[in-house]
Amino acid sequence: MSITFGGLATGLDTNAIISELMTIERQPITRLETDKSFFSSRLQAFKDLDGLLGSLQTKAEAIDTAAEIDSPGLKQSSDLYYSASATDTAGLGSYQIEVMSLAQVQKDVSGGYADKTTSTFGTGNMTLTVGGTPTSITIDATNNSLEGIAKAINDAATGVTATVINDGTSSPYRLVLSGDAVDKTFTLDTSGLSGGTDTNPAMTTTQAAQQAHIQVDNIDIYSNSNTIADAIPGVTLDLLKADATVATTLSVSVDQDATKSKIQDFVNAYNAIVNQISSQKDADWGNDAGFRTVKRGLQSLLTTSISGLSGSYSSLAELGFETQKDGTISLNSTTLSKAMDTDYKGMVAVFAGETGIDGISKKFADLLTGMTDTTDGLLASKQKSTDDTISRIDDRIGRLEARMEIREKTLRSQFAAMESLVSAMNNQSSFLSQQMTNLANMNK
Repeated sequence: MSITFGGLATGLDTNAIISELMTIERQPITRLETDKSFFSSRLQAFKDLDGLLGSLQTKAEAIDTAAEIDSPGLKQSSDLYYSASATDTAGLGSYQIEVMSLAQVQKDVSGGYADKTTSTFGTGNMTLTVGGTPTSITIDATNNSLEGIAKAINDAATGVTATVINDGTSSPYRLVLSGDAVDKTFTLDTSGLSGGTDTNPAMTTTQAAQQAHIQVDNIDIYSNSNTIADAIPGVTLDLLKADATVATTLSVSVDQDATKSKIQDFVNAYNAIVNQISSQKDADWGNDAGFRTVKRGLQSLLTTSISGLSGSYSSLAELGFETQKDGTISLNSTTLSKAMDTDYKGMVAVFAGETGIDGISKKFADLLTGMTDTTDGLLASKQKSTDDTISRIDDRIGRLEARMEIREKTLRSQFAAMESLVSAMNNQSSFLSQQMTNLANMNK
């Protein structure tokens, strides 16, 4: 860019004048930039709304079936023998449970040896049979130590893990074999090893493999794991201790506080949408039809009565939902508790529906699925229209910027021409003044 010095002849600050003139010339661009900012800010408001709609959809889907809205509470007569956890699908009721035995893998141990690294055993092949399948393992001069044998067994990857322990005696090192699962019984035959200076390891079973065994209401249940998930629907038992002489009671009942919490989560998500829409009322886009459509749709569902239900209730208002002046809702805990105590299934049916009848949660979820659809939803529509509008604005700004550049060059040329003309006139004026002075001097 060339450097220009304005006003050398006229004394005018031509750079400042041109800058002010260009500010006036650029007013259409400024208005377009303002429009662009408006559409971008409006789109962000709808992005925020879309996130809140998605959150409400999640909360509605979390209570649109009886299994989901139910929140089972567990009570054990003893915590010594197992710990219990439940999902929303847990079968409500009382269960008698006896832990007959815990699941355990087979463990074998060898006699003790003075050293674990010295090559003192025979060489050849030993046979590890796991679950009836034999595997031949080669022992040679490179691995005929206690640690070498353990590594060879582990490298064979048969489902048996070998370790070497130190029991603290005078011959402390022992080979220990552990099955990886209760159904993997095994034997190790070292008779194929010969020529060593030490007795080849002979294994003794210290723990036999066995399944976990419990009785639930006098029904025998077996498992290869101490975690049993199928004995009671929706309940997982983690076995801790066996005692066939002790029967404990596990009660699975409705946790009303947890159920209320799920419903309150729905209320909070609904109110977040109402508050977000209200917060936009002072913005230029506050009256956008999209906001009104969302609010009307949600309010209409909120007051919907579900007909055909077999229970005592058909609307959210009967369960303690109360509309406030600002459009938000509050949940009357006392009313909801009374409904739960009076007709719990009827309360659940309002949210979850019954066979052939959609509950209010399903209706909300379906409405919100449409609103948040990534192709035809509210945000998708606003995104497309906004992108198109901003693209047109950018095109207009680009064309105007090109005109502004030409206009500024023209102004600078015009002011430069003016400065040249004034400079020439000043020079001529100075010349004439000098001539007049000379004439005056001659007359004297």
